[in-house]
Amino acid sequence: MPEVAVVTDSTAYLPPELVERHGLQVVPLYIVFGGDRTVRETEITDYPAFFEELRQADSLPTTSQPSVGDFASVYDPLLAEGKEIFSLHISGGLSGTSEAARQAAEGLERDGKGGERVHVVDSRTAAGGLALLDLVAVGAAAGGATPSEIEARVQEARGEFKMWFGLDTLEFLRRGGRIGAASAWIGSTLKVKPILTLESELSPVERVRTSSRMFERLVDYARQRHESGADGWAVQHINAPEQCERLVDRCRELFGCEPVLVSEIGPVLSAHTGPGLLGVGSIPQRFLS
Repeated sequence: MPEVAVVTDSTAYLPPELVERHGLQVVPLYIVFGGDRTVRETEITDYPAFFEELRQADSLPTTSQPSVGDFASVYDPLLAEGKEIFSLHISGGLSGTSEAARQAAEGLERDGKGGERVHVVDSRTAAGGLALLDLVAVGAAAGGATPSEIEARVQEARGEFKMWFGLDTLEFLRRGGRIGAASAWIGSTLKVKPILTLESELSPVERVRTSSRMFERLVDYARQRHESGADGWAVQHINAPEQCERLVDRCRELFGCEPVLVSEIGPVLSAHTGPGLLGVGSIPQRFLS
């Protein structure tokens, strides 16, 4: 049975040590500054400088999916080694990344380079959700599962995964046009703290008045996830390291175990949400064993 390589994209924001440990291939998305400077988000390492630029910008940077060629350049050598590929990506409701991946696979198939061995899946999530599903996929691949079996495992896990994100403001989502179903909150709620979830697209959960209340609601949600038996937990943040550390400490007490991952969300998603985001979510631990 051919070995299965797992490919993802940079919007999972997996810690580098997990990427290396599991042999994940990561295809980066792009940040476009002012229409004339395009940078792979993985090449932006000075996050404080990026957030300062974000705060001061008259117009927000835009984002761009990987090109078909970006995907082909990752797939081609893996296929040449005789591998099959499971390629899992950010929700199609947020980005055309999965479609670019499919086009790359189709092109490689037309060229007789084995593109039919590429299995592209839309995760219907992003950030921590995509990260956890990536880990589900690499675990299944390491256990000898086929791409179809990996997809079944990932889809089952996706059905039991939930994550909440608390934002400092809706202003960045409004300016970037990615506000989705939370658009009804615009006008009356720019001065409150929105809590959102991601089910293919961003969806509103509730509004709270203060950062402290937002923090406590995320802790409450972590408690609900633990009580439901979903103890494979993750925390992510945007330019909020101290609040993130506090949330990790509270969640560690609740779940009674260490997080699967803690990381900072990078430029592509940050450009749409702005700094100050905190997120917590989980899946049942059995998907990660």
